[in-house]
Amino acid sequence: MVNFTVLINESPIAKERAFTGLRFATTCVLEGHKVNLFLMENGVYLAKKGQNPSSDAPNLLVYLEELIKSNVEVKACVVCCQARGLAESDLIPGVKIASMHELVEWTATTDKTIVF
Repeated sequence: MVNFTVLINESPIAKERAFTGLRFATTCVLEGHKVNLFLMENGVYLAKKGQNPSSDAPNLLVYLEELIKSNVEVKACVVCCQARGLAESDLIPGVKIASMHELVEWTATTDKTIVF
């Protein structure tokens, strides 16, 4: 078993990097690995409540909720959230707002860190 820290910096709209990051994290869980997921920059929008993408786009919120149900710890950067006007109450249950100190701890104590 490998312990991964996955960072997602991209918003759930416009590019596929956030979707790829969530697919990677989901696959890690399915293969029995531990995953911590940290949302930064526009990646914090992944956790925003009430998303309703067009019917031809995947709803990434569903992927994130499934990861949370699978005991993946999800944190969102406090500075990034504040810059975008997001409070913890704007985020789905299971996502905690966190600082760089928590990200440093995760990356220092996990086997691999990957960024999307």
